[in-house]
Amino acid sequence: MSATLADAPVAALSESMRERFAREVAKYPAEGKQSAVIACLTIAQQEQGWVSPAMEKAVAEYLGMPPIAVHEVTSFYNMFNQQPVGRFKLNVCTNLPCQLRGGAQALAYLEKTLGIVDGDTTPDGLFTLQHCECLGACADAPVMLVNDRSMCSFMSDDKLQQLVDGLKGAEVAP
Repeated sequence: MSATLADAPVAALSESMRERFAREVAKYPAEGKQSAVIACLTIAQQEQGWVSPAMEKAVAEYLGMPPIAVHEVTSFYNMFNQQPVGRFKLNVCTNLPCQLRGGAQALAYLEKTLGIVDGDTTPDGLFTLQHCECLGACADAPVMLVNDRSMCSFMSDDKLQQLVDGLKGAEVAP
């Protein structure tokens, strides 16, 4: 268990979060409530923007499982943010098919354009840039995912610049 997780307090769950957790847990037999771990982590992230070690402990306590088991899930899936992220999280696939078709160049272009390196967030909090594992769209390589929801394919420098400009524009729009 990491020192961060071991030393973290247990986060307080909001009433809303407890209600949503209960709805997810109810989908499973009582002895299988741990099966709701991904759903509960997703809810926690939706409410807080990321999953802190304290929140991992709270989810573990709620589901009656060891905190390290929850941390294993959080750290395995790149959809869970283990630290605060920017308004727009950009995940660039760096697996072999994307690498062969410009994935590393796409990541490098975004690093240069945003002025940050892989894993960092821009000073204004607008963008977080991360490499990620396969997104399952190898035929469309290089691909990336925006905010864990919007898949972007065939990401040339021009398309990357259009994306960044569009997201910056969306941020200032009413």
